[in-house]
Amino acid sequence: MTSNLATKLREGTKKAHTMAENVGFIKCYLKGTVEKNSYRKLVANFYFVYSAMETEMERHRSHPVLSKIYFPELNRRASLEQDLAFYYGPNWKEQIKASAATEVYVQRIQEISVTEPELLIAHSYTRYIGDLSGGQILKGITERAMNLSDGQGTAFYRFESIPDEKQFKAKYRQAMNEMPVDEATVERVVEEANAAFGMNMKMFQELEGNLIKAIGQMLFNTLTRRRIKGSTELATAAD
Repeated sequence: MTSNLATKLREGTKKAHTMAENVGFIKCYLKGTVEKNSYRKLVANFYFVYSAMETEMERHRSHPVLSKIYFPELNRRASLEQDLAFYYGPNWKEQIKASAATEVYVQRIQEISVTEPELLIAHSYTRYIGDLSGGQILKGITERAMNLSDGQGTAFYRFESIPDEKQFKAKYRQAMNEMPVDEATVERVVEEANAAFGMNMKMFQELEGNLIKAIGQMLFNTLTRRRIKGSTELATAAD
């Protein structure tokens, strides 16, 4: 049985993907403006999101559908812990707090895990495929912008257990396309993926205040004036 879920997800989230990449925080990021305080808050928010997602995926690792995309080598929680220790120091756990948008995001992941676990596909796809697609480019931007070296502060972007990211993405998409799901479930997953893009956008938008404070409103306006056309595959999931 084939569902073509990966293809339908890609097609069904194109608009949401482009919108996510046109959030001011991301536009500044892609143009090389990465401010340490807002970036470390993003890392902290990601820590809460990925911790929730990975806890729930682990819980459903034997699920008839979710088991098809249960790949522990994708897990980011330990990498994010390394980055948090770099940016906040050894007592990082006492210093970080999930933002309001992050709490909503985490609650949604936990809620669907109980009510309709198949929808976790949407969250896994949206984050991990995006990380694999644009990770190396974002890693380079982050290192240059904050003058980082020796992999410090960028563990999030390194998938040490995945030697060939392109090959792995093909394997992941094939697993999605072979999932035993009906058309109604496919539609709900696409809808949830669009909602996940929206949750990512809100999380990015929350950080704009910190960024503007650091770089100034005029520079922020200059960097964000032009709209990014089409998908650059960096903010979240893409090809």
